[in-house]
Order: sequence, then C-alpha cells, then structure tokens
Amino acid sequence: MATPAGNPSAPDPLYAAELTVIGQVTTASNVTLVCEAGPGGPRVVYKPERGERPLWDFPDGTLAGREVASYLVSQALGWGVIPETVLREGPFGLGMVQRWIDTSDEETGPGLVDLCPVTEVPEGYREVLRALDPGGHPVSLVHADDERLRRMAVLDVLINNADRKGGHALAGLDGRVYGVDHGICLHTEPKLRTVLWGWAGEPVADELLTDITVLVKALPGELGERLAELITDAEIEALEARGRELLDNPVMPMPLSQRPIPWPAF
Repeated sequence: MATPAGNPSAPDPLYAAELTVIGQVTTASNVTLVCEAGPGGPRVVYKPERGERPLWDFPDGTLAGREVASYLVSQALGWGVIPETVLREGPFGLGMVQRWIDTSDEETGPGLVDLCPVTEVPEGYREVLRALDPGGHPVSLVHADDERLRRMAVLDVLINNADRKGGHALAGLDGRVYGVDHGICLHTEPKLRTVLWGWAGEPVADELLTDITVLVKALPGELGERLAELITDAEIEALEARGRELLDNPVMPMPLSQRPIPWPAF
C-alpha cells in the first residue's frame, strides 16, 4: 500500500480512503465523477466500470483497466505523463481512480492544443490541419511545439491511443504536462487517433528510444504480469511489437486511416 510523502505511516487516500462524490464531468462519454478521497482529502477522478458506454470494438467493462494499464506503461518508461491511476472499489463499484490535476483557470494565451485563424498560427506552434469554423471562417488546429507534449505523442503511439483530444492534454500548475482519458487504448489493431500529428515523419529522440528499450525489456517480466491483470496477452504482445517497431524505425508515424483525428477534437 502506498503512503503519502508527508506522513509515511498513513495509507495513501488514493488507494484506501472512502470516496465521496462532489461533482460530475457531464461532457464525458462515460460516467466520470469528481470525488473527495476521505474527509478533507485530495480530489480524484472516479470512473466506475458500470458507467462505461459499450463500444463495438472494445470489450465491455475494460475501459477502467485500460486506463490503469496506460498509466503503468507511462511509469515503466519513466515519463510520468499520466497522473497516478489505480483500479479500486468506489461508491458505484469497481472503477478507475486517478489523482486530480490542478490547472490554471486564467487564459494567458493559446492552450497546448488550440484553434486559431489560419493566418495567425502562434510562434512555437505546429499546424495539424485546416478547417472551417461554424461561421465558415478558415481556422487551423495547432499544438505547442513542446518537448513535454512530444513525449505524450510518442506514448500515444506506443499505447495505440484512439482518442487523444485537445482537452486530454493538461498543463499542470506544477509545470508538468499530463495526459488523461486513456480508456480506449492498447487495442491489437491500429487505432491511433490524435490531435498531436505535428511531429509526423520526424525522428524520435534518442533519449526516448532508450526509455522505450527499457519498456520492451520489462514486458516479459513483472510489468507484463501486472498488465496481464488488466489487458489480454494479445494486447501485451501488440504493445511490445509497437515498441520494437519504433526502435527499428525511430520515426513518428504518418496518419494512415481516414479518421486520424478524434471527433470532436476537444
């Protein structure tokens, strides 16, 4: 059982505390609840399995496990892209529980992923595509040319993320960039849909390849055993294959499907 850094003898509320629902994210496709972990405790996100919307290409009741599996992959890489995520009981049964990430409410410029007029792409941003807004004006979908976001894009390739929306990339108050919502990841078939295509066709940095090598070597051991409690053996094998493919051809993939970007994009 994990313990909080400030009190080594106390169990970590993420794992052990009773969850009290204090709100709901109504824009989410699946039931997503904001909870307090223990009286006066930290805020967490709780997604019960019973609130998952059935998907034709993902088995029922597996999205929470995929969230935890994606977190374990991020940790094995040493990247810390995904907030700490566990599978545990809550007020509506077994579900995913994830640490809440505090972000700024103040708009001080374009977000990590944003829309802008096609003639006003901000400096330090990469254009992904052009489209028309509801008023018929041409706009560009852009994302920051940020190494923290680039690492997230590589993680998405590895976990085969089918739903990297702009709102799933969070700039934490701690200066880190976090990715959330990984319920439809780790499929055996190619499913990559993301707004982070700005680095397509470019080399993967050597330091990231070193971390991917560590991940691939860890999969036959304890990491693979932990993942086997959450996803299938075939999905673990597909994860390893994607890692080896990046090591053999260390270039960010190009969009191949007819739907390379999730809808809606935010």
